[in-house]
Amino acid sequence: MKALLLALGGLSLLVLNFSFTYTEEPLTKVGLGKKLFFDPILSEDRTISCASCHKPEFAFADTLSFSLGVHQRPGERNTPSAMNLAGRLQLFWDGRASSLEMQALEPIANPTEMNLPIAEAVSRLNGDKAYAKAFRKLYKTEVTAAQLGEVLAAYERTLETSNTPYDRYINGDDGAMSAAAVRGRNLFIGKANCANCHSGEDFTADRFKNIGLFDGKTLIDQGRFKIVKDSTYLGHFKVPGLRNVALTAPYMHNGMFKTLREVIQYYNHPDQFIKNGFNRDPSLNTPLNLSEAEMNDLEAFLHALTDDQFLTRNK
Repeated sequence: MKALLLALGGLSLLVLNFSFTYTEEPLTKVGLGKKLFFDPILSEDRTISCASCHKPEFAFADTLSFSLGVHQRPGERNTPSAMNLAGRLQLFWDGRASSLEMQALEPIANPTEMNLPIAEAVSRLNGDKAYAKAFRKLYKTEVTAAQLGEVLAAYERTLETSNTPYDRYINGDDGAMSAAAVRGRNLFIGKANCANCHSGEDFTADRFKNIGLFDGKTLIDQGRFKIVKDSTYLGHFKVPGLRNVALTAPYMHNGMFKTLREVIQYYNHPDQFIKNGFNRDPSLNTPLNLSEAEMNDLEAFLHALTDDQFLTRNK
């Protein structure tokens, strides 16, 4: 499925080339969405763009625990990667958006992010000659909110990755992953129990889990509960995908872990980090008792989920 998405219409080139030079022909929804993704025109004071927080070189995530919006306002949750979302059924840490079209518009209007009401964003685009012309050519109308969400989502759907050592390994290349990474994969689906939550093609099953990062005292983000108002979801957050995870530090919804090693150590023995996590998933109640060598192997496997494009670019 990923290979098909990357092959359609030459979109693989867009994944690999994050610079954008606007040309009138050919005009596509993907190209227009890409231009807007990198353009600060969609923020209140024209100082930040989507790419300000979703940095391409870090797998479209951020390096801060909480990204800074307009007027340097910190956000409330860690910025997740915008990659590998084409097949996701729920988006954001609390799952409040059910489509990329919905997700794409929320940061624009969010007061602590881009702080531009969608109606004003649409008006601004209609007042810009180049954008107004581009939208009219594609849609035969003036810019609408639905069209803005659609073109941004069209671009985001091209940000799929599948060229990793792991992908080559499961496709029959036994030498694609290091021996440590192969051992780590076995731990991932076995003793470490990672696959209990991180399953499927992108290592997320579109589920919500409470991993113990809510205690009602110092850790007070209620997560999914805020959306569904169901107490069984108090402290639950969406299980993030793990593709390119080695590039997307810091980790967790609050960015509290700075390295992959800290994440592994937490899962190995949660009580050594946070005691009395409310309603923590029962699978985390027993320490994993991973050795240092096993944690090294598990970390090696997680690095094997990094797409080759990032390895090439960062050499």
